[in-house]
Amino acid sequence: MIRYLLILLTITCTGVLTAQNQENNPVVLELFTSQGCSSCPPADELLDTIKETYKNKDVYVLSYHVDYWDRLGWRDPFSAKEYSDYQRDYAEQFNSRSIYTPQLVVNGSEHFTGSNRGKANLALHKYAKNTATHDIKLNILKKEREGIVIKYNVADTQFDRITFALVVSERVTKVGRGENRNRTLKNTNIVANRLVHRDTSGTAILSIPDWITADDELSVIAYTQNESLKTTGATKLAI
Repeated sequence: MIRYLLILLTITCTGVLTAQNQENNPVVLELFTSQGCSSCPPADELLDTIKETYKNKDVYVLSYHVDYWDRLGWRDPFSAKEYSDYQRDYAEQFNSRSIYTPQLVVNGSEHFTGSNRGKANLALHKYAKNTATHDIKLNILKKEREGIVIKYNVADTQFDRITFALVVSERVTKVGRGENRNRTLKNTNIVANRLVHRDTSGTAILSIPDWITADDELSVIAYTQNESLKTTGATKLAI
C-alpha cells in the first residue's frame, strides 16, 4: 500500500567555489519519503539509480523526508515538519485532497508514485527538452562547522522563489522499529536543510544540522520556481 554535517573549515575568499547551470534544461526530482513507510524503499532505490545514471547530466534529485510517519513506530532521523508542509503546498497546486509517500514530483509540474520507473523515465525525457528561464550563479563565501554562506544571483527577475537545499549524498540506516523494522535502508541526496529566498540576488546562510558528520559528502542544490511551484532553473554546488 502506497504511503506515505565537517571538520572545522573556513573559506573567506569570494568565488572559491562556483556553480552555474550549463546545459540549461534542468530536471528536478523531489521525492517525498519516509523510513517509516514500507512502500518507500523501492522509491529510494529508484532515486539513487536516477542520480547515478544522470550524474553528468542536468538532473537534480532531492529526498525530502516527511514527519507524519514518525508517530507510527520509527522516527525518521532526517524528517522535518517543514518538508511535510512543502509537500502540502504541492498538494494545493495539484488540487490533491491528501499527501502520500512515496511521492515523486518532477519539475514541480507532475507527480506520481515514487517507485514508478516507467513514469519516471518518461518524465526525465519529457522535461529534459524544456529550456530553463532562469540562470543561477552560486559562490561560496564561507564554510564552517556551523553553516555555509553562499552568494547567489538569478539572471531573470520573473520568478517567485529560489530554494537552497543542503543535501547529504547518501546515508545507510538500520531501522529498528516500524514498518521497515530490521531493514537496512539507503537514502540518497537527503535534504538536511532547506532555505527559500524571493530576491534575485543576495546571501543565503544554510545551517548544518548536528547529525551531519565530517564523512558526509555535501552539496547545495538551488532551484527556482514560479508561483505555481513549477521549476524554472536549477544548479548544484559541491561543498
